[in-house]
Amino acid sequence: MLLNRLFVISFLAIHTVAFLSGCSGSKDDEQQPTTKKQVIHLHGAGATFPAPLYKRWITEYQKIHQDIQITYDAIGSGAGTKLFIAGNVDFGASDSAMNDEQIAKVSRGVQLIPATAGSIVLAYNIPDLGGKLHLSRKLYVDIFLGKIRFWDDPRIKKENPDLHLPSLSIVTVVRSDSSGTTWAFSNHLSTISKKWREQGPGTGKELDFPGNAMFGNGNSGVSTKIKHSWGSIGYVEYGFAKRAGLDMAILENKAGNFIEPNDSSPTETLANTHAQMPANLRLFLPDPDGDTSYPVVTYSWLLLYKQYDDMTKLEKLQGFIRWGLLEGQKFAPEFGYAPLPSEVAKSALNALEAI
Repeated sequence: MLLNRLFVISFLAIHTVAFLSGCSGSKDDEQQPTTKKQVIHLHGAGATFPAPLYKRWITEYQKIHQDIQITYDAIGSGAGTKLFIAGNVDFGASDSAMNDEQIAKVSRGVQLIPATAGSIVLAYNIPDLGGKLHLSRKLYVDIFLGKIRFWDDPRIKKENPDLHLPSLSIVTVVRSDSSGTTWAFSNHLSTISKKWREQGPGTGKELDFPGNAMFGNGNSGVSTKIKHSWGSIGYVEYGFAKRAGLDMAILENKAGNFIEPNDSSPTETLANTHAQMPANLRLFLPDPDGDTSYPVVTYSWLLLYKQYDDMTKLEKLQGFIRWGLLEGQKFAPEFGYAPLPSEVAKSALNALEAI
C-alpha cells in the first residue's frame, strides 16, 4: 500500500511540473508574428536577340536580391511590343525600338533604354567548302532576293576563287515570327540596295522573302535550321551562331572592307558611331561608317513606361535595370554581345532615373 501511495505521489508530482513547465513555455515561447519580406514580381517579354543576356542578368541579380522575382519571355520583338502597348507586361524588349506611331498608343508614355548591342551575321552550311565565304553587299542582297540560286554561281565563285563551291541550291533561312532581328537586317538591306527597297520586301518585322526560303522561330530556330540544312544561309544574332558552331560569312562594309564577325566586331562599330546617339536614345545603324565597322549591328532596347502606378514595383525595376547597365555589361561578351559605350550607358541611366 505504501508503495502504491508513493507511486501516485511521484506520478502527480512529475505531471504537475510538466504541466507548469508547459504553461511557462507556451507563454514565454509564444510565437511572435513574423513579417515576411514582400516579393515583387516583374514580368517582361520581347526580343529573342538579347534573351540569353537578359536571362543571365535575372539569374545573377536574383542571387543578391531575393525580394524580387523576374520572368522574361523571349517571344520576339513584335509580340513583346504588342504586350507592352496593351499594358500586359512591366517591361518589353525590342531590337527595332518603337516607332512614333506605336509610342503614341501608350498613354503612360514610353522610355526606350538601349541595354545591349550585337551583330547580325549571315550563317551558312556548305559542306567541304575549304575556307571562309566572302560576300559583297551586292551578292548577299541578290541571294536574299532569290536572284542567285546556286552556290556555284559565277558571281560567288569570282569572289571566292579558292573555295570548293558545290552545285547546291541556296536555301535562305528567315524568321517566321514578328522579329526585331528581321527588322534590323531588312533595314540594312533597304539602306544599301535600291532594288531591295523598291522592288523587294523592304523593311519590316515580318516579310515575305522571295526565293527558296525556309522559316525558323526565333534566333534559336533559325540557327537550328541552318545547322541541319545543307546549302542554307540565314540571318541570325552572332551569339546564337557562335554557340551553335555555325560558319559565318565575311561581309563587305560601307568602306568596302571585308569584315569577319567576331567578339569585338560590334564593339568597334559602336565606338565608331556612339556620338550619333539622339536624345530619345533610338539610334539605328543600318550601314555604319568606319573602316573597321561590321555592316550589320543593332542596339537592343528595353521598353519602359514613363509612369508606373506601383512605386515599389518601379523602384525594383529601376534597380534591376540600373544593375544591368552597370554590373551586367560584363556578361555581354560571354554571349557575343557588345558592352555599351560608357557615354551610351550614362545616357541610358539618366533616362532610367527620370522615370
